[in-house]
Amino acid sequence: MRWSWKVASVAGIPIRIHVTFFLLLVWLFWAGAARGLAHAAEGVGFILAAFACVVLHEFGHALTGRRYGVVTRDITLLPIGGVARLDRIPRRPSQEVAVALAGPLVNVVIAGALFLVMRLSGDVHLRDPGFFERSFIARLFAFNVGVTAFNLIPAFPMDGGRVLRALLATRLEYVRATRVAATVGQAVALLFGFAGLFVPNPILLLIALFVFIAAGQESAFVRMRTVFEGVPVSRAMITDFRALRADDPISRAVELLLDGHQQDFPVLAGSDGEPPVGILARADLLKAIAGGRTDTRVGEVTRRICGAVRPEEMLEDVFRRMQESGCPAVPVFEPGRGLVGMVTLENVGEFAMVEAALHRAPRSDAPSGGPGGYETRGYEPGR
Repeated sequence: MRWSWKVASVAGIPIRIHVTFFLLLVWLFWAGAARGLAHAAEGVGFILAAFACVVLHEFGHALTGRRYGVVTRDITLLPIGGVARLDRIPRRPSQEVAVALAGPLVNVVIAGALFLVMRLSGDVHLRDPGFFERSFIARLFAFNVGVTAFNLIPAFPMDGGRVLRALLATRLEYVRATRVAATVGQAVALLFGFAGLFVPNPILLLIALFVFIAAGQESAFVRMRTVFEGVPVSRAMITDFRALRADDPISRAVELLLDGHQQDFPVLAGSDGEPPVGILARADLLKAIAGGRTDTRVGEVTRRICGAVRPEEMLEDVFRRMQESGCPAVPVFEPGRGLVGMVTLENVGEFAMVEAALHRAPRSDAPSGGPGGYETRGYEPGR
């Protein structure tokens, strides 16, 4: 995730903190300083303790997922909570339920431990609202109870929404189960929104907006992932494209941009048989022009992190890497043949729409040519 920094690594899982989390701490300290530095420090300390519980919650997901071969790329702390990036969600409903419930279970254990500490100290007054203001442990106990209850709401992206999807998947096809669970999540979000309007409560409105958008994104992501499963890059790549060389002037890239529909260009280092060095993205080209760098060479503004992919690689993996790296396109290179194609986010989206439409169409009407009755390699090289 952009604008986040790695601060630690536990069990081989990097822990990152987003810049907005630091801004939250600064704001809380500044807001609490009006009541004294001690009060401000206690407020920041509570937030740090609360988010430590959030990290443990995410580790509950991550370590349980590891039992089923699911890799956690990292855990990132944001002002709204923690995000564990799993490389995939287990498709077996029982495994998804286990991974989803592991996080809230961690908070239940923490809340139980804190309640035991309060009982042993003889300081338990849960019915007294002022008790939570006086006791740091009581506030942390209430936080963990609240996190547990909130995450069990049957709405994406909360854990309860994933449990609902898993239970539905025992009876329904996975994409349909996701669509139903996402619809339920959006309905819950609308209830939050109405409650936030009538109370009024801006926090509820923000939660409603977040849940509504996340539920729709989850449904769309699962549909797209299902379309991409088992599909090699060769079926979705563009073969009609123009390429640039690293020593070409920016003016040459401008000519190609204005000459046709292509917006991003593979960049070659030397001969055609060598792997490409990266992609010249339209945004980088326009930025160079706006900065008056018209005499710059293409290689100086090439995104080298985009690298190159092989035709036999899976489209699902390539698409995920493009999203994570922010690359709008990647060149497709085959040893012995050289640069054979290019994958763009736009073309991947079109491929997904066509495949989804063909899956909905009657099988007797499907044209021949490749799995699903569709062959994307209908382009002719035009370089």
